[in-house]
Amino acid sequence: MGEPVTQPPTLTTTHIRVDHYSAVHLAAQTARSLAQSRQLPGPLPEHCAVIASELGSNLAKHATDGALFVQPTLLGDGVEVLSADRGPGMPELERCLTDGYSTTATLGAGLGSVSRIASDFTIRTQEGTGTQEGTGTLACARLWAPGDPPPSAAGTGAVCLPADGEEVSGDACALRDTPAGRTAIVIDGLGHGPLAAEAAQSALRAFHRAPDEPLPDLLHGIHRALRRSRGAAVGLLRLHPHRAEYCGVGNVRVLALTGQSVHHRHTGQPGIVGLRMPRPQVRSLPLEPGTTAVLHSDGIDHRWTLSPPPHLLRLPPPLLAAALAHGHRLTRDDATVLVATL
Repeated sequence: MGEPVTQPPTLTTTHIRVDHYSAVHLAAQTARSLAQSRQLPGPLPEHCAVIASELGSNLAKHATDGALFVQPTLLGDGVEVLSADRGPGMPELERCLTDGYSTTATLGAGLGSVSRIASDFTIRTQEGTGTQEGTGTLACARLWAPGDPPPSAAGTGAVCLPADGEEVSGDACALRDTPAGRTAIVIDGLGHGPLAAEAAQSALRAFHRAPDEPLPDLLHGIHRALRRSRGAAVGLLRLHPHRAEYCGVGNVRVLALTGQSVHHRHTGQPGIVGLRMPRPQVRSLPLEPGTTAVLHSDGIDHRWTLSPPPHLLRLPPPLLAAALAHGHRLTRDDATVLVATL
Protein backbone atom coordinates (compact mmCIF):
# COMPACT_ATOMS: atom_id res chain seq x y z
CA MET A 1 0.00 0.00 0.00
CA GLY A 2 1.64 3.27 -1.11
CA GLU A 3 5.42 3.44 -0.54
CA PRO A 4 7.64 0.68 0.85
CA VAL A 5 7.09 -0.31 4.47
CA THR A 6 10.52 1.01 5.55
CA GLN A 7 9.91 3.87 7.97
CA PRO A 8 11.87 7.07 7.30
CA PRO A 9 14.00 8.37 10.18
CA THR A 10 12.19 10.50 12.75
CA LEU A 11 12.75 14.23 12.33
CA THR A 12 14.57 15.38 15.48
CA THR A 13 15.90 18.93 15.49
CA THR A 14 18.91 20.06 17.51
CA HIS A 15 18.67 23.74 18.39
CA ILE A 16 21.99 25.54 18.92
CA ARG A 17 21.87 29.13 20.13
CA VAL A 18 24.86 30.99 18.69
CA ASP A 19 25.53 33.53 21.43
CA HIS A 20 29.27 32.78 21.66
CA TYR A 21 31.89 31.53 19.21
CA SER A 22 32.16 28.24 21.15
CA ALA A 23 28.73 27.32 19.72
CA VAL A 24 30.33 27.05 16.27
CA HIS A 25 32.38 24.01 17.33
CA LEU A 26 29.28 22.38 18.84
CA ALA A 27 27.35 22.96 15.60
CA ALA A 28 30.09 21.34 13.52
CA GLN A 29 30.24 18.32 15.83
CA THR A 30 26.46 17.94 15.77
CA ALA A 31 26.25 18.09 11.97
CA ARG A 32 29.14 15.65 11.54
CA SER A 33 27.63 13.12 13.97
CA LEU A 34 24.23 13.34 12.33
CA ALA A 35 25.72 12.79 8.87
CA GLN A 36 27.61 9.76 10.16
CA SER A 37 24.44 8.34 11.72
CA ARG A 38 22.64 8.83 8.39
CA GLN A 39 25.55 6.93 6.79
CA LEU A 40 26.39 9.68 4.32
CA PRO A 41 29.41 8.36 2.38
CA GLY A 42 33.00 9.52 2.00
CA PRO A 43 33.74 13.15 2.86
CA LEU A 44 30.10 14.18 3.29
CA PRO A 45 30.12 14.13 7.13
CA GLU A 46 33.02 16.58 7.04
CA HIS A 47 31.19 18.66 4.47
CA CYS A 48 28.20 18.84 6.84
CA ALA A 49 30.54 19.98 9.60
CA VAL A 50 31.95 22.71 7.34
CA ILE A 51 28.45 23.91 6.44
CA ALA A 52 27.41 24.15 10.09
CA SER A 53 30.70 25.80 11.05
CA GLU A 54 30.49 28.44 8.32
CA LEU A 55 26.85 29.28 9.00
CA GLY A 56 27.55 29.40 12.73
CA SER A 57 30.63 31.58 12.23
CA ASN A 58 28.57 33.99 10.16
CA LEU A 59 26.08 34.28 13.02
CA ALA A 60 28.81 34.72 15.64
CA LYS A 61 30.46 37.51 13.63
CA HIS A 62 27.50 39.45 12.31
CA ALA A 63 24.16 38.44 13.78
CA THR A 64 21.86 39.31 16.65
CA ASP A 65 19.89 36.51 18.34
CA GLY A 66 21.32 33.86 16.02
CA ALA A 67 20.50 30.15 16.09
CA LEU A 68 21.16 27.00 14.08
CA PHE A 69 18.79 24.06 13.64
CA VAL A 70 20.52 20.80 12.67
CA GLN A 71 18.34 17.87 11.60
CA PRO A 72 17.67 15.09 9.09
CA THR A 73 15.93 16.18 5.90
CA LEU A 74 12.16 15.64 5.87
CA LEU A 75 12.44 13.70 2.60
CA GLY A 76 15.43 11.64 1.50
CA ASP A 77 18.40 10.47 3.52
CA GLY A 78 20.17 13.80 3.97
CA VAL A 79 21.19 16.40 6.55
CA GLU A 80 19.87 19.94 6.83
CA VAL A 81 21.30 22.98 8.62
CA LEU A 82 19.02 25.98 9.12
CA SER A 83 20.26 29.39 10.23
CA ALA A 84 18.12 32.21 11.62
CA ASP A 85 18.84 35.58 13.17
CA ARG A 86 17.36 39.00 13.87
CA GLY A 87 20.37 40.91 12.64
CA PRO A 88 20.59 43.85 10.25
CA GLY A 89 20.37 41.71 7.10
CA MET A 90 22.86 41.63 4.22
CA PRO A 91 22.91 44.68 1.97
CA GLU A 92 25.15 42.90 -0.60
CA LEU A 93 23.87 39.32 -0.56
CA GLU A 94 25.25 38.33 -3.98
CA ARG A 95 28.76 39.48 -3.02
CA CYS A 96 28.47 37.62 0.30
CA LEU A 97 27.86 34.39 -1.66
CA THR A 98 31.17 34.75 -3.48
CA ASP A 99 34.22 32.88 -2.17
CA GLY A 100 36.81 35.31 -0.87
CA TYR A 101 34.40 38.15 -0.02
CA SER A 102 34.56 39.35 3.58
CA THR A 103 33.46 42.35 5.60
CA THR A 104 35.60 41.42 8.62
CA ALA A 105 39.13 41.07 7.18
CA THR A 106 38.93 37.24 7.24
CA LEU A 107 39.39 34.76 4.40
CA GLY A 108 35.74 35.13 3.47
CA ALA A 109 35.08 31.44 2.71
CA GLY A 110 31.76 31.56 4.64
CA LEU A 111 28.57 31.65 2.62
CA GLY A 112 30.40 31.11 -0.65
CA SER A 113 31.75 27.76 0.54
CA VAL A 114 28.33 26.75 1.90
CA SER A 115 26.71 27.52 -1.45
CA ARG A 116 29.38 25.48 -3.25
CA ILE A 117 29.39 22.46 -0.92
CA ALA A 118 25.66 22.05 -0.25
CA SER A 119 23.43 19.97 -2.52
CA ASP A 120 20.83 22.71 -2.10
CA PHE A 121 21.23 26.17 -0.57
CA THR A 122 18.49 28.74 0.01
CA ILE A 123 18.96 32.13 1.65
CA ARG A 124 16.83 35.23 2.18
CA THR A 125 17.74 38.46 3.90
CA GLN A 126 15.75 41.48 4.97
CA GLU A 127 17.54 44.67 5.87
CA GLY A 128 16.46 46.65 8.90
CA THR A 129 17.36 47.54 12.45
CA GLY A 130 16.56 44.09 13.82
CA THR A 131 13.79 45.52 16.03
CA GLN A 132 10.96 44.75 13.63
CA GLU A 133 9.81 41.27 12.72
CA GLY A 134 11.07 40.03 9.38
CA THR A 135 14.49 41.66 9.53
CA GLY A 136 17.58 39.47 9.56
CA THR A 137 18.79 36.51 7.52
CA LEU A 138 17.46 32.97 7.08
CA ALA A 139 19.39 30.19 5.35
CA CYS A 140 18.94 26.49 4.66
CA ALA A 141 21.75 24.21 3.49
CA ARG A 142 20.95 20.58 2.62
CA LEU A 143 23.39 17.82 1.80
CA TRP A 144 22.48 14.45 0.27
CA ALA A 145 24.58 11.64 -1.14
CA PRO A 146 25.10 11.97 -4.92
CA GLY A 147 21.94 10.98 -6.78
CA ASP A 148 19.83 10.85 -3.59
CA PRO A 149 18.00 14.24 -3.43
CA PRO A 150 14.26 13.66 -3.86
CA PRO A 151 12.93 15.92 -6.62
CA SER A 152 10.00 16.94 -4.40
CA ALA A 153 12.09 17.99 -1.39
CA ALA A 154 12.45 21.64 -2.42
CA GLY A 155 8.84 22.44 -1.53
CA THR A 156 9.04 21.15 2.05
CA GLY A 157 10.35 22.29 5.39
CA ALA A 158 9.95 21.37 9.07
CA VAL A 159 11.36 21.89 12.55
CA CYS A 160 10.56 19.69 15.59
CA LEU A 161 11.86 20.86 18.99
CA PRO A 162 11.45 19.64 22.57
CA ALA A 163 10.42 21.97 25.37
CA ASP A 164 13.33 23.63 27.14
CA GLY A 165 14.77 21.26 29.70
CA GLU A 166 13.51 18.10 27.97
CA GLU A 167 15.75 15.55 26.28
CA VAL A 168 13.08 14.34 23.83
CA SER A 169 10.19 15.99 22.02
CA GLY A 170 6.61 14.92 22.62
CA ASP A 171 5.86 16.22 19.13
CA ALA A 172 6.53 14.46 15.84
CA CYS A 173 5.94 15.09 12.16
CA ALA A 174 6.37 13.43 8.78
CA LEU A 175 5.53 13.85 5.12
CA ARG A 176 4.98 11.11 2.55
CA ASP A 177 4.38 11.26 -1.21
CA THR A 178 2.00 8.48 -2.31
CA PRO A 179 -0.44 7.91 -5.19
CA ALA A 180 -3.14 9.37 -2.92
CA GLY A 181 -1.27 12.67 -2.74
CA ARG A 182 1.34 14.39 -0.60
CA THR A 183 0.29 13.70 2.99
CA ALA A 184 1.66 15.50 6.05
CA ILE A 185 1.15 14.79 9.74
CA VAL A 186 1.90 16.76 12.91
CA ILE A 187 1.50 14.97 16.25
CA ASP A 188 1.49 16.55 19.71
CA GLY A 189 1.71 13.92 22.47
CA LEU A 190 -0.28 14.92 25.55
CA GLY A 191 2.02 16.89 27.86
CA HIS A 192 5.75 16.60 27.19
CA GLY A 193 8.71 14.43 28.11
CA PRO A 194 9.28 10.69 27.54
CA LEU A 195 5.64 9.56 27.80
CA ALA A 196 4.50 12.21 25.33
CA ALA A 197 7.36 11.20 23.01
CA GLU A 198 6.31 7.55 23.26
CA ALA A 199 2.76 8.45 22.20
CA ALA A 200 4.01 10.61 19.33
CA GLN A 201 6.29 7.87 18.01
CA SER A 202 3.50 5.28 18.19
CA ALA A 203 1.30 7.61 16.14
CA LEU A 204 4.12 8.16 13.67
CA ARG A 205 4.60 4.41 13.15
CA ALA A 206 0.88 3.99 12.50
CA PHE A 207 1.02 6.81 9.95
CA HIS A 208 3.93 5.24 8.07
CA ARG A 209 2.15 1.87 7.87
CA ALA A 210 -0.62 3.29 5.66
CA PRO A 211 0.05 6.91 4.60
CA ASP A 212 -2.19 6.65 1.52
CA GLU A 213 -5.41 5.64 3.31
CA PRO A 214 -8.37 8.06 3.37
CA LEU A 215 -7.68 10.55 6.15
CA PRO A 216 -10.50 9.39 8.50
CA ASP A 217 -9.30 5.77 8.18
CA LEU A 218 -5.73 6.86 8.80
CA LEU A 219 -6.79 8.77 11.91
CA HIS A 220 -8.76 5.76 13.18
CA GLY A 221 -5.63 3.61 12.73
CA ILE A 222 -3.59 6.10 14.76
CA HIS A 223 -6.32 6.15 17.41
CA ARG A 224 -6.10 2.36 17.80
CA ALA A 225 -2.31 2.54 18.03
CA LEU A 226 -2.50 5.07 20.88
CA ARG A 227 -5.06 3.30 23.10
CA ARG A 228 -2.37 2.23 25.60
CA SER A 229 -0.68 5.65 25.59
CA ARG A 230 -1.49 9.01 27.11
CA GLY A 231 -2.91 10.11 23.73
CA ALA A 232 -2.13 12.94 21.36
CA ALA A 233 -3.42 15.74 19.18
CA VAL A 234 -3.04 14.84 15.50
CA GLY A 235 -3.37 16.91 12.34
CA LEU A 236 -3.39 15.33 8.86
CA LEU A 237 -3.13 17.31 5.63
CA ARG A 238 -3.29 15.88 2.11
CA LEU A 239 -2.40 18.08 -0.85
CA HIS A 240 -4.01 17.71 -4.28
CA PRO A 241 -3.91 19.99 -7.33
CA HIS A 242 -5.94 23.11 -6.45
CA ARG A 243 -7.11 21.86 -3.04
CA ALA A 244 -6.15 20.22 0.24
CA GLU A 245 -7.93 18.01 2.76
CA TYR A 246 -7.51 18.48 6.50
CA CYS A 247 -8.54 16.04 9.20
CA GLY A 248 -7.51 16.57 12.79
CA VAL A 249 -8.32 16.12 16.45
CA GLY A 250 -6.85 18.37 19.11
CA ASN A 251 -4.84 21.56 19.01
CA VAL A 252 -2.88 21.15 15.76
CA ARG A 253 -3.46 24.10 13.45
CA VAL A 254 -3.52 24.26 9.68
CA LEU A 255 -3.46 27.36 7.50
CA ALA A 256 -2.60 28.40 3.98
CA LEU A 257 -0.43 31.30 2.84
CA THR A 258 -0.25 33.26 -0.35
CA GLY A 259 2.33 35.96 -0.84
CA GLN A 260 -0.17 38.52 0.44
CA SER A 261 -2.23 36.97 3.26
CA VAL A 262 -3.21 34.02 5.47
CA HIS A 263 -6.21 31.85 4.57
CA HIS A 264 -8.10 28.82 5.89
CA ARG A 265 -7.19 28.89 9.58
CA HIS A 266 -8.43 25.65 11.16
CA THR A 267 -7.84 23.68 14.36
CA GLY A 268 -8.68 20.03 14.95
CA GLN A 269 -11.94 18.84 16.48
CA PRO A 270 -12.07 18.71 20.30
CA GLY A 271 -10.81 15.41 21.69
CA ILE A 272 -7.71 13.28 22.24
CA VAL A 273 -6.58 10.64 19.75
CA GLY A 274 -6.18 7.36 21.62
CA LEU A 275 -8.57 8.33 24.43
CA ARG A 276 -11.68 10.28 23.44
CA MET A 277 -11.79 10.79 19.69
CA PRO A 278 -14.87 12.11 17.89
CA ARG A 279 -15.91 10.89 14.47
CA PRO A 280 -13.27 12.39 12.17
CA GLN A 281 -14.39 15.09 9.78
CA VAL A 282 -12.56 16.13 6.61
CA ARG A 283 -12.41 19.77 5.63
CA SER A 284 -11.70 20.61 2.01
CA LEU A 285 -9.59 23.72 1.43
CA PRO A 286 -9.61 25.25 -2.08
CA LEU A 287 -6.08 26.42 -2.86
CA GLU A 288 -4.39 28.21 -5.72
CA PRO A 289 -1.21 26.75 -7.27
CA GLY A 290 1.83 27.97 -5.37
CA THR A 291 -0.03 28.23 -2.06
CA THR A 292 1.99 27.30 1.01
CA ALA A 293 0.31 25.02 3.56
CA VAL A 294 1.41 25.12 7.22
CA LEU A 295 0.70 22.62 10.02
CA HIS A 296 1.93 23.38 13.53
CA SER A 297 1.47 22.29 17.11
CA ASP A 298 0.51 24.71 19.88
CA GLY A 299 4.19 25.11 20.77
CA ILE A 300 4.19 27.69 17.98
CA ASP A 301 2.30 30.80 19.10
CA HIS A 302 -0.75 31.07 16.83
CA ARG A 303 -0.69 34.87 17.05
CA TRP A 304 1.99 34.97 14.35
CA THR A 305 -0.85 34.84 11.81
CA LEU A 306 -2.57 38.02 13.04
CA SER A 307 -0.36 40.53 11.20
CA PRO A 308 2.59 38.73 9.60
CA PRO A 309 5.04 40.90 7.66
CA PRO A 310 4.94 40.41 3.87
CA HIS A 311 8.53 39.16 3.91
CA LEU A 312 7.48 36.21 6.12
CA LEU A 313 4.60 35.20 3.83
CA ARG A 314 6.91 34.96 0.82
CA LEU A 315 9.54 32.70 2.40
CA PRO A 316 10.18 29.27 0.84
CA PRO A 317 9.10 26.32 3.04
CA PRO A 318 12.36 25.50 4.88
CA LEU A 319 12.99 29.15 5.72
CA LEU A 320 9.40 29.70 6.85
CA ALA A 321 9.71 26.72 9.19
CA ALA A 322 12.94 28.16 10.61
CA ALA A 323 11.44 31.64 10.99
CA LEU A 324 8.41 30.36 12.90
CA ALA A 325 10.50 28.11 15.15
CA HIS A 326 12.99 30.90 15.85
CA GLY A 327 10.60 33.80 16.26
CA HIS A 328 7.33 32.30 17.54
CA ARG A 329 8.22 29.21 19.55
CA LEU A 330 6.82 28.87 23.08
CA THR A 331 9.84 27.40 24.85
CA ARG A 332 7.84 25.84 27.70
CA ASP A 333 6.24 23.39 25.26
CA ASP A 334 7.31 21.05 22.47
CA ALA A 335 7.06 22.88 19.15
CA THR A 336 6.66 21.57 15.63
CA VAL A 337 5.98 23.26 12.32
CA LEU A 338 5.70 21.56 8.92
CA VAL A 339 5.46 23.52 5.66
CA ALA A 340 4.73 22.30 2.13
CA THR A 341 3.86 24.00 -1.15
CA LEU A 342 1.00 22.92 -3.37
